[in-house]
Order: sequence, then C-alpha cells, then structure tokens
Amino acid sequence: MTQPKEHIIDIKNLSTNRKEKVPCGSKELVERARQQNKSEIIDQYKKDYPVGPHDQPQSMCPAFGSLRVGLRMNRVATILSGSACCVYGLTFTSHFYGARRSVGYVPFNSETLVTGKLFEDIKESVEKTANPEKLDAIVVINLCVPTASGVPLQLLPKVINGVRIIGIDVPGFGVPTHAEAKDILASAMLKFSKTEIANGPVEKSLQQRKSLPLVTLVGEVFPLDPMSISSMLEPLDLEVGAIVPTRQWRELYTAFEGTVVAGLHPFYTSTFREFESVGKPILSSAPVGYEGTASWLERLGNTLNISEKKVNKAKDLVLPLIKQSLQEKKLNGNVTLSGYEGSELLVARLLIESGLAVKYVGTACPRTNQSKLDEEWLKQKGVSVEFRASLESDLQAIEEYDPDLVIGTTPVVQHAKEKAIPSLYFTNLISARPLMGNLGIGSVLEVIGDAINNGKRFKKMKKFFSGVGDGESSGVWHPFGEKNAKFKELISEKKLATNKVTKEQVKC
Repeated sequence: MTQPKEHIIDIKNLSTNRKEKVPCGSKELVERARQQNKSEIIDQYKKDYPVGPHDQPQSMCPAFGSLRVGLRMNRVATILSGSACCVYGLTFTSHFYGARRSVGYVPFNSETLVTGKLFEDIKESVEKTANPEKLDAIVVINLCVPTASGVPLQLLPKVINGVRIIGIDVPGFGVPTHAEAKDILASAMLKFSKTEIANGPVEKSLQQRKSLPLVTLVGEVFPLDPMSISSMLEPLDLEVGAIVPTRQWRELYTAFEGTVVAGLHPFYTSTFREFESVGKPILSSAPVGYEGTASWLERLGNTLNISEKKVNKAKDLVLPLIKQSLQEKKLNGNVTLSGYEGSELLVARLLIESGLAVKYVGTACPRTNQSKLDEEWLKQKGVSVEFRASLESDLQAIEEYDPDLVIGTTPVVQHAKEKAIPSLYFTNLISARPLMGNLGIGSVLEVIGDAINNGKRFKKMKKFFSGVGDGESSGVWHPFGEKNAKFKELISEKKLATNKVTKEQVKC
C-alpha cells in the first residue's frame, strides 16, 4: 500500500545539505510529524515523557534504548528506518555494548520518502525476514526523518508467517532519553502479548519455577539483582517471575501472571500502564540499602496482605547482613551523582547509607509517580534532586559543592578529571553492577571507595603537570613546556578575524 502523495510533505529541508540540516530536536521536525498524521503518538510521548530544559537529547540517540531491548531478546530481529548516519551510530553503539547479531536497515532517499516507496521497502524487508523457524518477532524502528515524514509503520501486517511485527516510532524530538525508549518497545510488546492472551491459550514459559505466586520485575537490572530479590521473596512464599524487558517472548505472558509488579526502575511509564490496565498493582522503588530494603519488603507485604510475621522473617534474614556490610564498607566524603540510566536515585540512597554525603543527584529521566518515594527520602537527607538534569546543572553542582568524588556521564567525568577530582562513569562503572540486597553493597561501594582514595594522587599529578598542555603551553613546542610566541600570534590573528578588531585591541 503506497501512501497518497498529497499526504506527504516536502522533506527537502531534511536533507543532509549543511545549509538545510535540521537537528533531531527541532520544532520544525515536530510540526512536520504532526502534519503527517503523527499527532496522536507525539501527544502521547509528550504526556509520558515530558521534556526538560532542552528540546533534544543531550546524551546518546534515544532510539538506542529500543534497539538494545530488541537485541537482548532471543529470536527477535530488529530493522531500523532512518538516516544512514544515525543508523551507523546506533549499530556501532549496539555492538560496543555487546550485540551479537546484525541490525537490519532499510535505506531511503528523498524520492522514496516522499512517494511512499520507503514504506513499501520496509514491508518487503519485513516479509523477507519473517522466518518462523528463527524468529518470534521483528521490531521495526522509525528514527527521526521517517517519523517526521509520516512513514506509517502501524499499517504493517501484525503477523507474517507466524512472526509478530512490532512497529514503533522513536524520534529524538519526542523521546528525551534512551531509558524511555526502552519503555516504548517493552510496552509495545506487552500490549501485543496482552492481546494474544485475550484471544486464547498461549505458550508457557520455558523457565522452571516453583509454582508460587509471582512478582514481576520491571527494569533492566544486573543479572545478580533478581537473584538477590528471589532470596528475599522465598520467606514470603513468593518467587521472581518475568523480568521486563524480557529475554524471551514467552516471558511477556508470564509478566502478566505476576501478583504484583515491582517497578525497580521508575521511568517505565507506558509499561506500568499496560499492567495497570489489567489490575496489577505497582510497587515503587527497590530493595536497595538497609532502609530501602526494609521499606520495600513492608510495602510488598501490605500490597499482598502477607502476615507481619512472615514479613519480619524475611527482614530478619537479610537486614542484619546489609547492616553489617554497610558498617564494614563505611565511607567518608562528599559526592555529586548524575546519569541517564534512571537508577541514579537508588544509587544515591545506597551511598548515603554507606556514610557518604551526597550533595546532588541529577537524572536525565523525568519525575514519575514511581520515583516519588526515593525523591522524598533523598530530600529528607538534604540532597538536591534534579529531574531532567542538563549537563549545565551537573557541571554547576561540581562547582557549587566541590565534591571528593564525581559520578556522572562522560562530559561530567571529563570536567571533573580536569579539575583533579576523582570521578566514575555512571553507565559502565556503577549501573553495570549489582545494586540490590547485600550483594549490591560490596560491589558498588568497593569501586567507589577505591576512587575516593585516589584524591591525593590526582592532586599530586595536577601539581606535577601544572602549566603543561594548557593554554599557550599546549601542543608540542621546543623547548618543551615554554610559552610560545607563535601561539600568541596565531590566537591574536584569529581574534582579529573573528571580532574584526585591530592588533592594538587584542590582549593575549
């Protein structure tokens, strides 16, 4: 089915011509998408994922979140529809983070886009890929340009040869972070599987369980975390069910079997809505640290009407171990923390219980109903909590609080190291470790303690290299390290050309 040409706007301003290039967060792109019958999805994203001080992402392309969810699932193929440069960046990042399969790509040009031929190409690609012997589902992701041009993935067949087809729009102008893009695909799959459940019997999960009431976990957590939670649930005669985003399609059915949904990560707004639509209660926060674990077990017991005796038994088995570990790993120092994974508030809680003074927590994710409990706890401890935090606010926190350790994104860590402040990249060094129960304490606090202890060495290095490689002494000059007159003259000439002032006015 080819789109009528009269319903396709002229997309010449979306070309890669330098003078006509439109950034992914451009209001022009949003308006073009609305003209192309995408108003409903844009309005829903605006409601689910309200933007912050910036109208486009400051971190990686948000579509990486959806791509990651699909690539981590068995028997699921992913096809991208977007500009070649965007697809290259996304596939590079996906393989950097351990993808072990190819990513499909449907190329386009201005002609195929405006005539509707791109949709036909996508449909043909899906039909060729739909092999039921190898796949349970195919995910097709529209990036910025196809979304803005109205490529209608919703018109793709729902099933081809028994293979489910999931089409989603994940544009940078409607989805602020890659964390929320995980929510988009996870919820789309849940919605599809919910329809299958309603239509009749579905395949059972292949994972062996004990036939106890299930607790569904929501959050892309470290593999040891579900094991920690499982040990806490055992005294309550409960067990861990599906972990959303899932690794198997069949686990989506299991997710709806949960008696309660544990929202370990708070930004899965659309995912929680799918569970709420079938009457599943959502449990906020996560069993992190002493107070966090105690509160989580108590609220779980209240939600499921479990006796106080059972809840106390579960607490007695885990809380003394957590208390002892926190005492053994006691830390000192001031910390600022920021990231875009969505678990920043949980990590901050653990750091505070370890003895650290957390001055600032910034998260690129929005404030949600599921984050309120952690936000209130942190604010009671005197922490400044910033949702939809910008790079500027993260850097300002470093200047304001002069921390002993900075945990943040790549540019934040770079800024801190230039100031000789020990720093850790949140995504690779913190969020990629177990966090919950007693296991999380040893892993996370050990790396943080080692980093804080490097403070003196950082200052010693800064003093040793003071004045080298900075300003007039940057570059390779001979003799080494001397301020170079040619450098001064070069900078002066640049100032003359830029500001159109005389040499007498230039001060270097």
